[in-house]
Order: sequence, then C-alpha cells, then structure tokens
Amino acid sequence: MIDIENNTSFDVPTSLIEDIASSLTQKDIELIIVHNDEIRELNSEHRNINKATDVLSFPLEFDMPNMPLGSIVISLDFVEEKAKEYKHTDKEEFCLLFIHGILHLLGYDHEVDNGEHRTKEEELIKQFNLPDSLIVRNS
Repeated sequence: MIDIENNTSFDVPTSLIEDIASSLTQKDIELIIVHNDEIRELNSEHRNINKATDVLSFPLEFDMPNMPLGSIVISLDFVEEKAKEYKHTDKEEFCLLFIHGILHLLGYDHEVDNGEHRTKEEELIKQFNLPDSLIVRNS
C-alpha cells in the first residue's frame, strides 16, 4: 500500500503507482508530493545539496517484518517541467520519477552500479508502457 501525502493539487495516478509498487514489493511506501521549495530544503538537510531536485528516496535503514520500505518525495514542479520538455503527460513523468525512487528504496543506485538501475528502470518502463525516463534518456 502507498501512503500518499499530497502537498499540491496534483491528481496522483494512484492505481498505476500501486501496480508499479506491487510488481516490485509487498512493503508499504510513503509517497510525498511537494513543490521545489520543500524538496530543496530536504535535499539540503539530508544530502547537503542546497538546490531543488526531482525525486528523493529515503529507505529505512533496517528491514523488519511489517515495516515500510521507505519514503519517496517527488517535486511536482520538476514533473511539470520535464513533462513539457519531453512532450508527455504529467502523470507519465510522475510515474517515471516514482519508478526511479522506488528502485532507490530497493537498493539500486545508478551513481555506483554497473547499469543495473538503468536496466531495471527500462524493464519497468516497457512493462507499464511509459516514455523514456531521465536515466534512460541520459544513457
């Protein structure tokens, strides 16, 4: 189950993100949708990077039964900007960022792996009939 905290007016594609999540894990996930000012604060506080970003993932540091997988924070401002730039819908871009975030929760890390994150992301993009994501566009 996905626990959604929507701090915006965005109409979250709940059914699709639930399908994506359940294809990867049975654990609960917290999903927070914010604007750039809020995600910039989180990025600064947790990563010492004082700028807005598209998606942040906060996996729980320990794995216990019945505990959630972690939290994903998505910036609606980035969703809207990239959807327009790449000529697809806000909901498609949102789902791409959700996939990227959940893969980080599951331990994938494109910054240090040998392409496993990108490969899994491509697989999910095809499975859910989505346009290319940022990691795929940049590879």
